[in-house]
Amino acid sequence: MRRPSLPPYLSSLPGGAQRLRALRVAALAGLVLLLRPLVPLSWLPGWVVGGLLLWALAELCRWVWWPRRWR
Repeated sequence: MRRPSLPPYLSSLPGGAQRLRALRVAALAGLVLLLRPLVPLSWLPGWVVGGLLLWALAELCRWVWWPRRWR
């Protein structure tokens, strides 16, 4: 079965790869934050979760303030 294609703003338009990366990082950070009460993720130290959230914030800020230029 074929996977559906991504919308153009995430695939073919300028900056699409960077937007997709920022979206993946934000989704991963949100998922870890939501699943934090479960046993395997509750064993993670708070600084790991905080570092993941800071990484997601840094990726989003990088995408907003320093977008990749069209080549």
